[in-house]
Amino acid sequence: MSGRVHQVLATLGYGDAIGHEVLGIQRALQDAGVGSEIFVETADRRLEHLTTDYREMVGAIAPDDVLIHHFSIGSRASRTAFAMPGRMALVYHNITPPEYFVGVHKDLVKLCFRGRRELTAYVPRVDLALGDSEYNRDELRALGFSSTGVLPVVPDFSHLDGPPNTMTSSGFDDGWTNILFVGRVIPNKKFEDVIRAFHVYRTRHNPRSRLLLVGSYSGFERYLAMLHSLIARLGTPDVHCLGHVSNEELTAFYEIADLFLCASEHEGFCVPLIESFYKGVPVLAYAATAVPATMDGGGVLFTTKDPFEIARLMAAILDDADLGDAVVRSQDAALERLRRKDFRGTLLRFVEQVRAHGPRPAPEVAWDFWPQFDQAARLEELRQFRPAAYRALPPRPDAEPAARR
Repeated sequence: MSGRVHQVLATLGYGDAIGHEVLGIQRALQDAGVGSEIFVETADRRLEHLTTDYREMVGAIAPDDVLIHHFSIGSRASRTAFAMPGRMALVYHNITPPEYFVGVHKDLVKLCFRGRRELTAYVPRVDLALGDSEYNRDELRALGFSSTGVLPVVPDFSHLDGPPNTMTSSGFDDGWTNILFVGRVIPNKKFEDVIRAFHVYRTRHNPRSRLLLVGSYSGFERYLAMLHSLIARLGTPDVHCLGHVSNEELTAFYEIADLFLCASEHEGFCVPLIESFYKGVPVLAYAATAVPATMDGGGVLFTTKDPFEIARLMAAILDDADLGDAVVRSQDAALERLRRKDFRGTLLRFVEQVRAHGPRPAPEVAWDFWPQFDQAARLEELRQFRPAAYRALPPRPDAEPAARR
């Protein structure tokens, strides 16, 4: 395979799903003898040595190169990549619908709205648009991308294979039932639904149980305060919000968990589900967005929002050893199906598909392309979220009288 294949993204995070995929892609490319760098705006200090500043793309990317662009909510790295020569494959990990952040994080309302809209600018720019699930691929198709595919998530669990750090978890390894959820503390994950279900389970079924919530809440302190208020109103003890943890600490929490409970309403894939499969933790999850496809017949899905019904399912899995073992066996089978997928071969076939388009010079991008795009996004945001303010704007001089209705 001739030429280089680079990746570009806003930030390379430590211990997150996108970070694992980016590093897995680079390993697969380098194993195939392909030169590959990772261009970023920012990176976790533990991973900085693996990355290159995105500004160094200028002059370094040639028409014969391929850029794998991991699109998030829009960034300087993304916009720089847009103007580079070379062919482009876009990998879409999904952007959370902005309505989840209303009243919680006003800046993310705008960022997610504009990020979803900015994605449409890449329709004519990319040669191939990839989702890491069929759910994400369907969104790409709906946005107008004509050539799409699914690049499976890298089934790499090496970050969970090291010795566990039990400094925090050892206090919970005491014979009580540990209910675990792992995920960033953001509203679409519906932590409040997990808490309500746990409250009923602890009250009605098992008072010797606790809830362990593992995930960063940085930037979402307001949502975390709302969760603490809910816990106080319910009067539920033994709910522990543990924040961001290292891979070694995460390994320890999986090892003491008796059940993984997920109530998330919006997921592009949801890697912690598969991590739970790998660590042998029974999974009970809300059947929304990409979650059923990710679980692929493993674990147990539920469709109700009734915390009493969810608690009954929790008790059924935890109280019946044979049922719990059957759930874990179903997860083992699903994990084996995932591992049989030829990630490296699929990736290299997609790269060759992009290369078939031939070298690509830098696109012509007007100097005010992005300012104009941002202005249009702000107007569209007004139209959707503040229609009265939008209608009060003066019409364009060339607009038809009815064009603003």
